[in-house]
Amino acid sequence: MSWLCALREAARAGLKVERHRLEPLVALRAAAGLAIIVGVCFHFCGPTAAASAAFGSLVAAIATFLPSRHPLPLRALAAGMSLSITTFLGYLTGAHVVLFLALLALWTFLGGLSWAAGPTVGVIASCNIAMMLLTTTLPITVVQAAEHAALIAVGGLLQAALAVLLPLRRWGPQREALADALSSVADYARKLCHDPATHFDPQPLMTARDVAELTPRRPGTLPTTLHSVRHLAERIRPLLALLADPAVGVPAAGAKRDRVRELLDAAGAALDAASHTIRHGKSVGLPPTTVMALASDTGTFLNGAARRAAMSLTALLDDVAAAADLIAGDHHRAAERRALSRPNANGTETGWSQLHTPGVTDVIRPFGPRPHMHALVRSALPIFDPLAAQEARKHLTRHSAVRRHAIRVTVVAVTSYVLGHALAPAHGYWAPVASVMIMRPDFSQTYGRAVARLGGTLLGVSIAAVIIQLTHPDPVLSAALAVACAALAYLLFTTGYLVTQATISSHVVFLLAMGGTNWSQAAPTRVLLTLLGGVLGMLAYAIYPTWESPRLRARLADCLLANGHYAATGLARYADPAGPAHDVRKAVLQARVARTAWQETLERAQNEPVRHRGLSPRAATGAEHALAQIARAGMLIEAHHPEHGALSMPAAAHLATVLRRSTEVAAEAVREHRVPTWEPVCQAVGEWDSESVCDPVMHATAQYLLESLRELATVLDGVDEPTAQSYRERGVSRREQ
Repeated sequence: MSWLCALREAARAGLKVERHRLEPLVALRAAAGLAIIVGVCFHFCGPTAAASAAFGSLVAAIATFLPSRHPLPLRALAAGMSLSITTFLGYLTGAHVVLFLALLALWTFLGGLSWAAGPTVGVIASCNIAMMLLTTTLPITVVQAAEHAALIAVGGLLQAALAVLLPLRRWGPQREALADALSSVADYARKLCHDPATHFDPQPLMTARDVAELTPRRPGTLPTTLHSVRHLAERIRPLLALLADPAVGVPAAGAKRDRVRELLDAAGAALDAASHTIRHGKSVGLPPTTVMALASDTGTFLNGAARRAAMSLTALLDDVAAAADLIAGDHHRAAERRALSRPNANGTETGWSQLHTPGVTDVIRPFGPRPHMHALVRSALPIFDPLAAQEARKHLTRHSAVRRHAIRVTVVAVTSYVLGHALAPAHGYWAPVASVMIMRPDFSQTYGRAVARLGGTLLGVSIAAVIIQLTHPDPVLSAALAVACAALAYLLFTTGYLVTQATISSHVVFLLAMGGTNWSQAAPTRVLLTLLGGVLGMLAYAIYPTWESPRLRARLADCLLANGHYAATGLARYADPAGPAHDVRKAVLQARVARTAWQETLERAQNEPVRHRGLSPRAATGAEHALAQIARAGMLIEAHHPEHGALSMPAAAHLATVLRRSTEVAAEAVREHRVPTWEPVCQAVGEWDSESVCDPVMHATAQYLLESLRELATVLDGVDEPTAQSYRERGVSRREQ
């Protein structure tokens, strides 16, 4: 992609206004916290102290809107405390230019490294640096600095207290993520009706799992029902794929295929109903056609693996519906649903399920810690997370993208501060504020946010300047206008960076006007300095970039290795049906993490204005399709796992060993720009005969897996790019690739 096209796409992304469900009550709670702290501080301490406290409350409230596994009160408290410390140090060094520049460089570098812990921590760190630059311009003494820092901490503490005292929706983020995960599985079921080979997007399930991770302060408070519904969705996913696949399920046409389509459509409707129940807290009924489809006698239409998958699917859907009723608080309906799915006096089922599996009410404790909970425990405060510090230390290597981002943002912040104060000593801090807030570790977000920052700043400052010129507000009216702008920013926070930046710019203008700054004359200066900071940020990325294109092959190799191990782990279960099942679960999670990293890198590389040095766009698209097919083969293997007590299949153990070893060799070949070969896997599959592999579904799945591996080799064989030797001659290290 050329630079012109890349800039155009980045500008479109930055100016995009998204439509998301608004949270007016949450925005009202955050605005109330801001209004309380501003009003109290204004009355007892004056407008300057009220402005400082408002900055602390603003950042703390923003932290509660960011996605994170940490609870809202702790996020607000961490943001307020960190901003308090940051601004106090800025107050102490503000009168000494050299010391302040040293502090700015150190804090900006640490803030850049904090992106290694995730975007939420990175955004909070960037906000802290920006607010430090703003608050240190307020005219106070060093003695007052401690008081202002304390007021900033109080602003964050007040937002945390409101989140505790006014819990508008208990476990709201967890329920939203779980509902989205069920909706994604429902969409997958409906797509399978028309395209049995459609790909499954595991991102909603991964998000639900991440949101459900625990902190030491609440290991026994998260209802286990939330975890169990996600686990049920994980079990439903491979059953849907097995039912829809003509090679291992039922034929592509005929009465059996019609029955499968009916089941898949009913499964989608049932999962959507459960998603609605979890999201809105109100049980909903199913259409009669859906109930009839799930209650029909499957045994007269299907047989073999398809019949077992269909019976397990109806049982799991019944369990999902019962769990959704429990989450919604309808315990009576959940008990009735589970009673209907149990055998009656004649030994037959009266509900959906003709095959009873342990239900949610059988295995769920009302509350309590999960097994293996230690693997998900993190620190309570996101800013002071020891695991976050450990991740940051890992990125201090030479070729780390986060380290390069930290260096970029540090150099740009110091340079823009010096240039800004040389051009406009009274308002020069706006240049580094713009630089710090727009710069991100990747190209597309940096350039997109630069355009949105300039557009939002121009719009917000212009509106605020017009209001100031027309009304000439006193400090009280300025405070009221600042609170109103902040409330609008909270309400529209999820619509995009452009709208958020416009409202926050107006908020900051009114706050500084309340503190004594004459903003009716400084508005044009701020726009020009924001433009300067944005241009410096974009130039820094062009001069010292972190392109994702050279990393495509490394991400592709990691994804291939993880998916190969996933399939091999599933095959190993056939050789040892009584073995532990958690190995397969671990392999699934590793494959999803690797696939997400590959897709994110591919998406970023497609928007970069550089020639490909790893994979061409056509080859990357083909590799993405082949990887999806390999992952689908692993999912089919997982769906058809033998039960405990089934006969062992030694040929599966041999194929699992060969596949694991061949995948490791192939991943190394991909990294070295060579074409992977699959002769050992082909030979192992060819050795399977009717005596060694008596399961036709297993044999068909192995053939499908081999075809997917060959497809990847064919895609990479047709890549028109330099060889590995030419890369080494250019001095490009394997790690950079």
